[in-house]
Parts: sequence; structure tokens; C-alpha cells
Amino acid sequence: MLRSFALSAVTLSVASVAAYAEPPKVATDIAPIHSLVAQVMNTVGKPSLIVRQGASPHGYSMRPSEARALQNADLVVWVGPELTPWFEKPLSSLSKNAVKLELLDVPGTLQLQYRDLGEDDHDDHADHDDHADHDDHDKHDDDHADHDDHDKHDDDHADHDDHDKHDDDHADHGDDHADHDDHDKHGDDHDDHDDHKAAEGHDDHDDHADEGHDDHDDHAGHDDHDHHDHDGVDPHAWLDLQNAQVWVLAIAEQLAKLDAENAEVYLMNAKAAVEELKAQEAALTEQLKGLYDQPYVAFHDAYQYFENRFDLKIAGTVAVGDASDPSPARVAALRDQIVDLGVTCAFAEPQFDPRLLEAATETGEVEIRVIDPLGSKLDTGAALYGQLVAAMADEFAACVK
Repeated sequence: MLRSFALSAVTLSVASVAAYAEPPKVATDIAPIHSLVAQVMNTVGKPSLIVRQGASPHGYSMRPSEARALQNADLVVWVGPELTPWFEKPLSSLSKNAVKLELLDVPGTLQLQYRDLGEDDHDDHADHDDHADHDDHDKHDDDHADHDDHDKHDDDHADHDDHDKHDDDHADHGDDHADHDDHDKHGDDHDDHDDHKAAEGHDDHDDHADEGHDDHDDHAGHDDHDHHDHDGVDPHAWLDLQNAQVWVLAIAEQLAKLDAENAEVYLMNAKAAVEELKAQEAALTEQLKGLYDQPYVAFHDAYQYFENRFDLKIAGTVAVGDASDPSPARVAALRDQIVDLGVTCAFAEPQFDPRLLEAATETGEVEIRVIDPLGSKLDTGAALYGQLVAAMADEFAACVK
């Protein structure tokens, strides 16, 4: 059963405190982060969502309206380039006054490293000691916002081979199209478009983008993932509820700096959200206790933070953490592992084609269910985050048994 952890009465009670000043324009990368920001901004304003529901954040092409929302933002809240490497290039073109809050860099955030489940290291839960690191979320300092030095990350992810055939997507990026030889065939109308012109001049392209890219987004950006080392920080950190608690406080602090008139509202909302998250964490811990000895497999390694927090156990994945296409050998090895371990549960994701997971599980008696770390079927807004993690817990409890 999908449970909705609604915003607490404490959060809703601050409506009378809100000032009438123009709130900051805030852009967010993915729906779970948008939800956390919406909780903090409750009664003051609403953030914009850049990566639309149903698309993979690992590779994405913005629509003109999304590019415009990003270009106009006073504050951008995003997980980091580990999740959305393509996002760095448009961020670099923002106004110098725009503040960028990179959540993986917020002090107090639990960071887990990418793991290679093909190395039989998935039984190692030594990282659980990190739970103690989050007991006091009020101690992290106020300096969360300025993480502008991203030059060390290359921009290779932004250029996707299959985008050449989508004229309307080029307007979104604000990049210098003259640098790309293969764009010449799209006509001279691209040459003089900067971010603002693209956003202002092509509003009618939004509908076309929805029609023409439904299944393109699912695999966008994966062509060059074979060149990744698949190491470093696992970016799916929003699936740890204690990270969410750290982040809402950091978001509130940054908003309070930008909008002093509404500072009290942001801070009250954040404190209420932390209490709600703590209560939900306790409820999910009770629901999921005792499932450690029940291994499962998944399409890609996106659930490490959820496993770590609730003592769950993964047997293997079809794809690695960035959802790049696996080799036939990897699929074959997972198929053998499913049989050897007696795995009976597998999780597909709505953003990705389930056929590879079906191929890997065909030799065993495995139930395939859908689990969604992005909440793509949920309504965006403040309630989404609580609904997302509650739905994930329900799927684990139903499938891993």
C-alpha cells in the first residue's frame, strides 16, 4: 500500500509568517530533490523541475522551457555531476549571481563509493558504521552554496551521438553550436541562439519534445558510458533519509541567505521536514527489519543508500550505477548468480527497458516488480519524497520475502 507521509502541521502553520517579498527563483535537477526544496519553500514559492518525470537523469536534453527556468534561476539545487554530468555545461553559462548548491558536497552528507557487484563484494555491509555520522544534523555549517569549481569534470557526457536528429533539442543547451561539425546540417537558425533566445523563441517546441523523445530520454547519454571507470561517489544519495534531513537544512540556510524576509519560514519548514523524515525512517526501519538474508537483483545499482540505511542485501545488477549497457558476460554471470543464490525477487525500473533484466532472470523462478528511485509515476511536489521512499519500502517488503 502506498502511504503518503504528509507535511506536518508545524510546516503548514507557518503560512501566517510568510512575507510578500518576491521569492528566489529555484531550479532543481530531479523530482526527489524538487520535493525536498518544495517542502522548504512551502507557502513562499515553488521550485522548477529540470529533468522531467519519466526520464533518466544520467543523460538528458532540456526542453526550451526547462532551459529558460535554469537560466533564470537565482538558486540551482542539484545532486552533483556524478548523477547528471551533462548539467555542468548549462550551469557554467549562468549568471555570476546565481548560486549553485551541490548536495553531495554538503557537509554531513553520507557518501558511498560505487561498488562492483561482479566482484562478490556485495555482502560487505561495513559501511553501516556510517549511520552514526548523521545523529546531529544541526552542526553542519552554513557554507553549502559555493561549489562552482567543477572544471575537473569533463564535459563529454553532454554531447550525445543520437541527438543530431532532434533539431529542437539543440536550442536548450546554450552551447556554441559552431563547435560541432555535425550540427551544420541543421541549418543556420541554430548559429545565433544563446540560452535566452532558445528559451524565448521556441516555446511551441515543448509539446514536440514530449512526443519525439519519450523513449529517446530513456537511453540518452549512454552511448559513451562504456568509457567510464564506474568508480567514485555513488550519486543516488537521496535514497538515504538521513541525507535528506541534512539537505533540507542546507537548502533552508541557502534560501534564508537569498531571501532574508522569508528566512524564518524556510527554517521552520526545514525543521518540520526533518522531524517528518525522522518519523518516516523509524517506520520504515520497523517495516523492513529482518530482510537482510533475502537477496534481490535489480536493473542497475541505484539502491545502495537505501540498502545501507535499512540493512537490505543485493545479489547483483544487470547494469552498473550509471545504468550503462552491460556486456553479455555480465548478464550471463548474473544469471548464474541468481540460480546459485536462489534469488526470487528482481526489480525493474520504469525509466529503462526491462528486457535485459528479463533475460538475466529467465533461468530462475524470479518475480519481477517495478521499483522507482525517482518517483516518476508520482505527482511532483512536497509530498513526493515521502511517497517515493514509502513505495520503495512496500516493494521490498512484498517482493523480498
